[in-house]
Amino acid sequence: MLKAKSGNPDRIIDVGPAGFQPPSAMELWVTIPDSGSGKGLLYGRQAPEDDVIAEAARQLYTRKNPTIFPGPLYLWAWHPEWIAKGQALLKLAAEIPGVTIIPMPDYRPKYPKVDPEEGINPNHPNLTIWHNKIEVALFIGIHCHYANLALRMVRAGTNCLTVAFCHDIHEDAMLSVQDLDVAKMDHIIGIFRKVRNELKIAMPKDGKTVQLTGTQQRANNGVERIDPMMTQKTRADGLDAAAR
Repeated sequence: MLKAKSGNPDRIIDVGPAGFQPPSAMELWVTIPDSGSGKGLLYGRQAPEDDVIAEAARQLYTRKNPTIFPGPLYLWAWHPEWIAKGQALLKLAAEIPGVTIIPMPDYRPKYPKVDPEEGINPNHPNLTIWHNKIEVALFIGIHCHYANLALRMVRAGTNCLTVAFCHDIHEDAMLSVQDLDVAKMDHIIGIFRKVRNELKIAMPKDGKTVQLTGTQQRANNGVERIDPMMTQKTRADGLDAAAR
């Protein structure tokens, strides 16, 4: 049995860089909790979901340059259920001051022409993380095989702590919960608010929690921060106008 290289002996999967071609979580004998068990993975060990979510919140609130990487399942309006999940994700972003959202719109390799301020690619996610100095990231809405590919490379070559919220467990993330739907996202948001209050983290009065990258600023006439909930209002207004 292989052993994890970590400064914390209680952690099987820990923040990297773990080096070239680190063993997968499965090779380290990480076991995946059953769906519906109420358990997630906390640094490679099974733990109650709420404990995993609370730790994810602490890390996203305290590590540098917190970032959300939404995948194509959340980015494209292909099904009402997933549209609702995407809207719920924006509600979560509204709870994390200074968070950045960098999309993973598709999975085609873009090396070496990827703009790390525009997107992240599962075939070379380290480029985006290195460039933006990201130390904690939430991966969500990514097809599992591509998420696992990206998560292992991130662990290999960066010091980014990875969180994965998904329908299934992602064992190569440091923190992962499963069975994600809108109701569970509301529960996650409640835990984030509780942790934020415990940490006494102030929210911006204007609601502009999302920090735009340089590329995003140039595409939005120099706007540096936005309120993610306003995007929903703008979209709803646009739909109403189109209906008229």
